[in-house]
Amino acid sequence: MLTLKINGESRQFSAPLTVAGLIEQLGYAGKRIAVERNGEIVPKSQHANTELASGDQLEIVVAVGGG
Repeated sequence: MLTLKINGESRQFSAPLTVAGLIEQLGYAGKRIAVERNGEIVPKSQHANTELASGDQLEIVVAVGGG
């Protein structure tokens, strides 16, 4: 089990898990988002290759259009 802190809330997931897998599980697939892992932005091109570890702290921000 992975324990991740996402936007300040602790949640548990099955291991292994990548950033891309997490995005899919959280229902953000296809949305314009930014992901920060332990204080560093994870480029979208690296989402599928970035393995998450228990204790990681993530901030996920959804882009909102408007004017």
